[in-house]
Amino acid sequence: MSGVEAGGTLTIGGDVSVHRLGFGAMRITGRGVWGPPPDRAVAKAVLRRAVELGVDLIDTADSYGPHVSEELIAEALHPYDGLTIATKGGLERTGPGEWPRNGRPEHLKAACEGSLGRLRVDRIDLYQLHSPDRAVPYAESVGALKELQDEGKVRHVGVSNVSVAQLAEARAIVDVVSVQNRFNLVDRASQDVLDVCERSGIGFLAWYPLAAGNLALPGGVVAEIAHCRGFTPGQVALAWLLQRSPVMLPIPGTGSLDHLEENVEAVELTLTDDDVARLDAR
Repeated sequence: MSGVEAGGTLTIGGDVSVHRLGFGAMRITGRGVWGPPPDRAVAKAVLRRAVELGVDLIDTADSYGPHVSEELIAEALHPYDGLTIATKGGLERTGPGEWPRNGRPEHLKAACEGSLGRLRVDRIDLYQLHSPDRAVPYAESVGALKELQDEGKVRHVGVSNVSVAQLAEARAIVDVVSVQNRFNLVDRASQDVLDVCERSGIGFLAWYPLAAGNLALPGGVVAEIAHCRGFTPGQVALAWLLQRSPVMLPIPGTGSLDHLEENVEAVELTLTDDDVARLDAR
């Protein structure tokens, strides 16, 4: 096998089969995920190269830029032959590094309409609620996505940044096919959510998957395994995630062609039982 094929596939929603290494399109924007990238041609080249390497799930959000990431995806990849484009609504932007939540149904419906236009599609493959909004009952926010699905504007619904209880609440309203939570070697707080996803056959899109903290420093377990196996610490971090659960789908993002190539090569690494035990113990 070559490219992301070595990582296997995951079926989302019963009818969407994707390789288990996606691409997170947050970093193709400007500094602070704000404004356009320094070089739009490079950003589009990264997207196209990801697809050439076998990546067939691209994850984005209307808040990345804002709007810039979705626009670049359309410019580079439309009409998305063989691709699943996932986007999100529920966060707004007031400046670099500022992400106020807005889970009001009217906002989510307007956000979805905006994403449909920027992505140049009539229906979004996977539309995700970006984050719960404490100022809005969660059921109302999720209900808005259910209405969008009923209207044919959304194929599948996912949720992001949720607890076990919030996932259960969402699933009582709509068929949730994916969860997108932060999960990596040094942040496993969502293990309980991952357990639910695995039992229920729900895809788990891990964001910020490359973090390894001090484990990747000289003398750290990740650094040691990387050195012994001839891979980089980031590749070890991704390989660990891929072996963690069959529903795991990391979505590393980058604006660099070299970094993209490195990330995709991680699927070629199969950690030994001893490697996994050492990493699990951290």
